[in-house]
Amino acid sequence: MSRFGKFDFSEMEEFRDQLKAMKKAWPKFIKECVEELANRLLAEVVPRTPVQDGELRRSWTIGQVTMTGEGGAEIEVFNPVYYSAYIEYGHRTPNHQGWVEGRFMMTLSAQKLEREIPVILERRLDKFLNKYIGR
Repeated sequence: MSRFGKFDFSEMEEFRDQLKAMKKAWPKFIKECVEELANRLLAEVVPRTPVQDGELRRSWTIGQVTMTGEGGAEIEVFNPVYYSAYIEYGHRTPNHQGWVEGRFMMTLSAQKLEREIPVILERRLDKFLNKYIGR
């Protein structure tokens, strides 16, 4: 009968434990990422919102994080003021003779954030992995 020798499994067991800890912390990490992105979007959209009487600018709101069934998450950034869509996309004048162009405050802010998302998430993911695996 042949002997295979000795093998130290302690590093493999430590790695397994690190992966278990990561798996447990993953939903919280996803939630924090989504909240950070929502706050960044809010920080972009508020200054782009016209002031007029101030109500529209003050009314931007962030909803609750909702975890989706496939391991993702959603959050809503919205403005409940009834005329916010008219300011965003434009509207006809009261006499129906002209058009007021939209300000696209949310649209432009979302486009800017979409360009920044890879860098933001890569930085957060590196911190997360270093915390559990210590690359």
